[in-house]
Amino acid sequence: MTRSGGFDGLLREAVPVVLASLVRRYGDFAACEDAVQEALLAAAVQWPESGVPDNPAGWLVTTASRRRIESWRSDLARRRREQKAALLEPSPADAASAASGSGSAGEGDTLILMLLCCRPELTISSQVALTLRAVGGLSTAEIARGFLVPEATVGQRISRAKQKLRGARFELPGPAELPARLGAVQRVLYLIFNEGYTASSGPVLHRPELTAEAIRLTRELRARRPGDGETAGLLALMLLTEARRPARTRPDGALVPLAEQHRDRWDRALISEGTELISHALASLPVGPYQLQAAIAAVHDEASRAADTDWAQILVLYDHLALLAPGPMVTLNRVVAVAMVHGPHAALRQLDEALAVAPALGGHHRLHAVRAHLLDLAGDTEAARDLYQMAARMTLSVPERRYLESRARA
Repeated sequence: MTRSGGFDGLLREAVPVVLASLVRRYGDFAACEDAVQEALLAAAVQWPESGVPDNPAGWLVTTASRRRIESWRSDLARRRREQKAALLEPSPADAASAASGSGSAGEGDTLILMLLCCRPELTISSQVALTLRAVGGLSTAEIARGFLVPEATVGQRISRAKQKLRGARFELPGPAELPARLGAVQRVLYLIFNEGYTASSGPVLHRPELTAEAIRLTRELRARRPGDGETAGLLALMLLTEARRPARTRPDGALVPLAEQHRDRWDRALISEGTELISHALASLPVGPYQLQAAIAAVHDEASRAADTDWAQILVLYDHLALLAPGPMVTLNRVVAVAMVHGPHAALRQLDEALAVAPALGGHHRLHAVRAHLLDLAGDTEAARDLYQMAARMTLSVPERRYLESRARA
């Protein structure tokens, strides 16, 4: 229970273990989540004074269970269940079995809880939002920025999902149902990794505890589904991307763009593992969006210098990705590849065409950053400066804002 370090990391890692334990015992996801949140609040108040207990997850399971029973008892409509609820007090063995980082049961609870949350009666977007909140520990605002939608929209999705699941019993899906839930679990892991690799807000660029947890869970998912090409592609994508993290910031925390990174600082072991994984997946398994993204990352990582990057190959991969999984980030990244192959003017034309089809792109700071970059390449430095400044004002990430401001000054 100390992989991510620190009090906040301890609580974050405990949440899936505790919530999974309560949901299995009581059902009713929404009520169990409320009880877990109350237990976390109690821990935040008591532990700094009394010290962290020897078994933090067990303490939280016991406290959350008591909160759940107290809530149950206070509901007048369920007064008849009081006697039964009293019998549901967790046994010492139950509490002790909650993982503290060394037990195998705890290691699997997070993935199990993801599968429990990704129920077929919910839409994919609701499954992902609910799981990111309950399992990933992301705030509603962080989830909204990952989806590129208003925070209120995500809040409504989570609220509707919890309402729909109120009173439902949670059971693990059978073999026939598992593939339908797999896509949502992969999407959750992908978004948790992205939030860790480039934090959407705050003073730091990276949240290593999130990338480490996303990679750990994806490894576990692949161990359970070794024949799934997209799980292999997702893991390869994470490894190939995480390999660059040591070179992404300067000692003062400032962002270093890919083209300016010292590539001798990249983690070659991760690159080797990721490249081998994606090469095998592409050669032997059906191709999907995560595999294509991993292939793009591999092309970047294989170049010993930025100037050696095979942008023509990257553009072809983005063309395929845009057909399989179109989206705003795919559009923006593909436009950059167009600029590197066909020049900035061609890329600007395609960016305007994309914005006409998907005007929602215009509300994201990365659109202005990409347009500024293209205008800079085209020689229109005054317009580029204005857009860099606009993008800097829109982002909530301090390192990104400082980088964009530095580009505007340059």
